[in-house]
Amino acid sequence: MDFNLSSEQKMLVETVRRFVENEMLPLEDEIEETGRLAPEKARALFEKSSANGMYAMNIPEEFGGGGLSAVDTMLVEEQFGHAKDILIRRAFGNVYEVLLKCDAAQRERWLLPAVRGERTCSIAITEPNAGSDAASIKTRAVTDGKGGWKITGGKHFISDGEFSDFFVVSAVTDPNAGAKGISLFLVDKGTPGFIIGRDQKMMGLTGTSHVELAFDEVPVGPENLLGGEGQGFKLILETLGRVRLAQVCARAVGKSVRLLNLMISYAQERKQFGKPIGDFQLIQQMIADSVVEINASRLLVLDAASDIDNGVDARDKISMAKFYVAEVLGRVADRAVQVYGGMGYCADLPIERMYRDARIYRIFDGTSEIHRTVVARSAMKHGEALYGTI
Repeated sequence: MDFNLSSEQKMLVETVRRFVENEMLPLEDEIEETGRLAPEKARALFEKSSANGMYAMNIPEEFGGGGLSAVDTMLVEEQFGHAKDILIRRAFGNVYEVLLKCDAAQRERWLLPAVRGERTCSIAITEPNAGSDAASIKTRAVTDGKGGWKITGGKHFISDGEFSDFFVVSAVTDPNAGAKGISLFLVDKGTPGFIIGRDQKMMGLTGTSHVELAFDEVPVGPENLLGGEGQGFKLILETLGRVRLAQVCARAVGKSVRLLNLMISYAQERKQFGKPIGDFQLIQQMIADSVVEINASRLLVLDAASDIDNGVDARDKISMAKFYVAEVLGRVADRAVQVYGGMGYCADLPIERMYRDARIYRIFDGTSEIHRTVVARSAMKHGEALYGTI
């Protein structure tokens, strides 16, 4: 196994790192103060990232994307993770791989405009009674007798929903088929009966909207069906795993790294009892534990990504990465506050808001408890084969 980055990978990481540091991080204070990213600044970020070939890098080149492998995607997503969520969305886009399931006509209407940054997409799966258990959704799509459907139901916690132009919506098309009765639909904002509701205020993630959606017999035709009737849950499992690995796990590693760097810098500068607090063993322990756990997190993410690139089912490894990396981020954020002391609790510094942002990582895209259950069940079923022999 070769863990060294190629010269091309190093250049890619450094390019993205400079962009994040120079173009994105300076905007964070304003977002925290105003609760939003000004539209003109969002547009400027998009134009700069697009000019540098950094928008929709996860999408194959044949569709206008960057064509990055899964491993390369995780490397750049780690750098993205240093910045706030809303800045990542505006600068680099959230062009979900599930859109690659579009047929030729759908590509022209939904996929290609998303890759070009002309239209923005959100995934609408989560419901009040269907979070980690995505198969228990209640939103229904009933046939209209003309080859189409009418969607009725509701979603919530839909990230970036206020700004999205269309949505990938999960709905039950066959209530007697369980998970195999779930389908995905592409639904445009402005479709009759489709209402974007209130923005659900969050503890962190300032600037990113998380809205409720309501569907009242929303009409969709066969051209809106994504991937075939009854294929929705399968597509969710196949495509959103990579999204989870990139937008949750890899970004969480990046946030942990940023917190660690801030922690180290402060430990070297802050003096108590006549010497830097970094000279005290208990501070060193918090730094050392963070270093080890972050490196372990990164290896879990890259290992799962390598399996994806090699065509190996990586779902168990993604679950391992999801709960471990999220838990590590929480611990590193807590240690950073402790190292900074009172200043870490103060809103004048980024530590406080990063601490708030870190908490959601143990919840969204499947709670730590759900992913532990997935890993445990797989281990009891397959034993050593869960990871493979060495």
